[in-house]
Amino acid sequence: VLQNDIGLFQLIIYIPVFFLGIPLNAIALWVFCCKLKTWTETRVYMINLMVADSFLLFSLPFMIYFTKYDRPIDKLCVTIRNIYSTNMPMSILIITLIAIDRYIAIKFPLKAKILRSPLKSASICVFLWITLILYSYLRPKFHERKEQFCFRKQSIQPSYTSLFSTIFGYFIPLGIVIFCSVQVIKCLKKQMATSPHGTKLMQKAIHIVSVNLCVFIICFSPFYITVLLRFAVDVAGACSLIPEVRASIQICACLANSNCCLDAFCYYFAAKEFQEFP
Repeated sequence: VLQNDIGLFQLIIYIPVFFLGIPLNAIALWVFCCKLKTWTETRVYMINLMVADSFLLFSLPFMIYFTKYDRPIDKLCVTIRNIYSTNMPMSILIITLIAIDRYIAIKFPLKAKILRSPLKSASICVFLWITLILYSYLRPKFHERKEQFCFRKQSIQPSYTSLFSTIFGYFIPLGIVIFCSVQVIKCLKKQMATSPHGTKLMQKAIHIVSVNLCVFIICFSPFYITVLLRFAVDVAGACSLIPEVRASIQICACLANSNCCLDAFCYYFAAKEFQEFP
């Protein structure tokens, strides 16, 4: 009964996410690939973010089907799982890079010319894609046990690769995003006090940074906290709690995956706004 309710909840969330996300990401990709004249760091990061989110959207219908019907692990399952486990971390890491790039540009405007360039941004993105694709391909080989069904952890053995992915794939980037965003907001407020003529522009920028930060925390934190909780339950051997924790992970994953819709909104307006800064 619980699994049927979760299946229904997933459909309610994922159908609008899928049908909204595809045109939003397509429009954002078209704008950043074709409409902008100059290559900037933001443009490079945005194109990579939209590509990651588009792949994530593509994997969602398969993920719903596989979890609902207990799909055994086969080549299609492994392919979809690799797409999903590459593109969610990639999305998080690019958002982190955008936060770092913003921080450098506003906090160190003179050094920024040396530290930042579209080519450097593209090189970092290529490195991250290669690293994450290799990791998602090699990750199952490090697992201590074999799972029976696709997208479903059934054993109660703690997954140390999952713990590693959670810490390095989310909690460290989260710390970086919070630090950079807070510093950018502080810096913009200082600039607002010294140059009143740019107040409206500064206020818009502060609002955008704050919204980006809130969306990032609200979308991803519940999912990664429940993944940590599952690890703790497995370590403690508390088998009775596993169905509830598994259900929580599936519900929180809906919120995390809906981020691929919100990115197109958040970062399109952010890129537009920050282009107005000298």
